[in-house]
Amino acid sequence: MATDEYKVSMRRCQTCGHDLSALDKDASCPECGPVVVKERPLAEMLRIAMPGVVTMTSYTVMQFIDAKMVAHIDPPSPIYIAAQGNGGVAAWLPISFMFGVLTVVNTYVAQNLGAGRSERGPAYAWTALWLSAVWALALVPYGLVLPMIFGMERLGHAPDLVALETSYAQILVFGAFLTIATRGLSNYFYGMHKAGVVMVAAITGNIVNAFANIVLIFGTSGMPHTGLAPLDAIGDACRSVAVAIGLEPLGVAGAAIGTVIGTAIELAIPMTVFLGKRMNDRYATRKAMRPDRAAIRDVIKLGWPGGLMMFNEIICWALLLVFLVPVAGKIGAAERLGVAIDAPAAEQAGKLANTAGWIALRYMHVSFMPAIGISIAVTAVVGKCMGMGRPDLAAKRAWLGLRLTLGYMGLCALLFVIFREPLVRFFAHDLGPEQIDELVRVGALVMVAAAVFQLFDATAITFSGALRGAGDTIWPGVITVILSWVFIVGGGLLMIELTPELGSIGPWIAASVYIILLGLAMLLRFLKGPWRRIELVNSGSEDA
Repeated sequence: MATDEYKVSMRRCQTCGHDLSALDKDASCPECGPVVVKERPLAEMLRIAMPGVVTMTSYTVMQFIDAKMVAHIDPPSPIYIAAQGNGGVAAWLPISFMFGVLTVVNTYVAQNLGAGRSERGPAYAWTALWLSAVWALALVPYGLVLPMIFGMERLGHAPDLVALETSYAQILVFGAFLTIATRGLSNYFYGMHKAGVVMVAAITGNIVNAFANIVLIFGTSGMPHTGLAPLDAIGDACRSVAVAIGLEPLGVAGAAIGTVIGTAIELAIPMTVFLGKRMNDRYATRKAMRPDRAAIRDVIKLGWPGGLMMFNEIICWALLLVFLVPVAGKIGAAERLGVAIDAPAAEQAGKLANTAGWIALRYMHVSFMPAIGISIAVTAVVGKCMGMGRPDLAAKRAWLGLRLTLGYMGLCALLFVIFREPLVRFFAHDLGPEQIDELVRVGALVMVAAAVFQLFDATAITFSGALRGAGDTIWPGVITVILSWVFIVGGGLLMIELTPELGSIGPWIAASVYIILLGLAMLLRFLKGPWRRIELVNSGSEDA
């Protein structure tokens, strides 16, 4: 980066965004004191991205722990992982819409920071909290009808699976305020370039979640010993707690309750910081509590496409994993074995295909969740640059973010191919040899399909974050809806119809095509550049 350009880009305080262009190099910020030392672009990106990566990775680790724990529930069955996956999708489906809407809190806070108007940020944080409360109340009726939804004959779920996935989903839905509010407030801290607060909250919440899960899932029975002394000692301690309070094993429902408890802790930490004396003195965070009509209008106006995009993607992936994959697995087994689709062997193949899909998705989370952490940082940095009136710097930061994401997800793709069978076998517990072999066979094929689209997924994730930071949300939302229905749903059905012998891998191929095309679409949108002309806030310095 050229020296002159670097100096121009650093004309604002890195903490509050105050305009420093008229001050000497060693002057102090009127709000924050001594000016922060200049950062290189990579250092700035990593400073914001690393807490996001750690945060998203901690979520992934927790999902692994949850899945690993429920896999050890007695009596042994692959149904527990499927129930947790299906129930989780059903809960996240409506929650995801408000998640998507609130991502633009990051955009507005970051752009106001870049424009030297950081005092406007708290209004957007409170808007996130108010919208979270309204949406959580609206989800209560949905939670009450979940038993009927899972029990639909068309889904073909067995009664025992329906009971487990319903209880898991209902607990998460009724605790939705905590989940949505946590993400909304996190977006405020990301926009303020204070991602460390989010990281500490997420790690603490996930640690609490892990301990609560052990107590609640296994109760007085205790978590089965793993042979690892530290982990077994933790399990024994948690069993003692369960015995002391007389808590019987709650199974899959216990995993959901543990998640809600951990999320409550994760919200309490940033809320304490947000309302604390230091931030209140500097940004008047408590004073901004009353609903701000302008901020609410801004978030809804710019955020609805992101909400639609996230909601739509989850519903399409839910259809893939909950309906298309099991049906394709049953049809493929019936073709291969020469039996009826409702024969026990075909039904078992459908369950294994469902379980294999969820196992593979756990590893996909290892890849794309940290990438989302980088994307959040890209949104914050691009938003700040746009607030400064520097779309040229915004573009350079976006390409920098892409290089980081491509490097990480490319490595994941390589590992998915090389270790595909051991990775799937890691979750195959207490099943018969034939079941394990089939689970590994199907899961390994899905891992290969996931490896194929990793670099395209990296492109889609990074540039969607960059476009969001600039305020370009409608086009990405619309194209995502179109491509997902055409290829995930329509393509999945077509693969079942035209290539039934492929079994559950057919719909996964269609899903891979979707991600490849989405990545290319986001790349072309970014290169076309209409986002460069968007103005959401007034820059505090015309020459910045």
